[in-house]
Amino acid sequence: MKENESKYQAPALDKGLDILEYLSSHSVPLSQTEIAVGIDKTPNEIYRMLMSLESRGYILRDELSGKYRLSLKLFYLSHRHSPVDELRKAAQYPLEELAHQVRQSCHLSILYMDQLMVIIHAKSPGPIALSIEEGNLFPLPLTASGKVLLAYMTEKERAGILKTNTIYKKYSKTEKDGFLKSLNEIQQNGYYTKTSDLAEGVTDISVPVGKQNNSGIIACLTISTLTTLNINKSIKNEEILAEAFKCVKKMEERIGLLAL
Repeated sequence: MKENESKYQAPALDKGLDILEYLSSHSVPLSQTEIAVGIDKTPNEIYRMLMSLESRGYILRDELSGKYRLSLKLFYLSHRHSPVDELRKAAQYPLEELAHQVRQSCHLSILYMDQLMVIIHAKSPGPIALSIEEGNLFPLPLTASGKVLLAYMTEKERAGILKTNTIYKKYSKTEKDGFLKSLNEIQQNGYYTKTSDLAEGVTDISVPVGKQNNSGIIACLTISTLTTLNINKSIKNEEILAEAFKCVKKMEERIGLLAL
């Protein structure tokens, strides 16, 4: 731990957050002893914190068993603001900075139902640029962003989405096997580059956002390069990819993911 981090630590707050995080990872109520063992504390160490969290309405204690579980307060608090709005705010400056550096348009996408939704777009500063309207929906299997989002899902989540996807269902068994293999390769590589299936002369470079938490990703950053233009040919894909990773790190810092 860095010296400046330990200097400003609040042990009581850390204990409370540990309790909330531990309870959130279990689907059944837990006793004081079980919670203490789970967060490497003694029952006496967490007694006051449990009382405080209960009085503030963050946890509930069963009258018969005395075990604790999370209340709906965290759910309520999380829905007092839009997570998408927060993500857009965190991404706006890094995206604009990235578009200026690589002189290509870029956008951030999330999963919406079984489709891809663009939530924010930064236009290239060049005289000719690709524009993708925010709020537009695209089919997951036909986009680089969609494949990245699928690649970082659990197998169960992925199977549930692809089962009803009209495009994927039309694939032959060989095509389906190849598609699923490509998703595994995306996970191994940590990024994806492909020529666009939706627009000629466009190559997409896509990078996941939020994979540090090991429970899927929250979004995908994609830079759409116009390969048919002589302008920008001096910027190689490797350089663009490196800048994309830097942009993702900035976004994750701004939304607190690097602390997870």
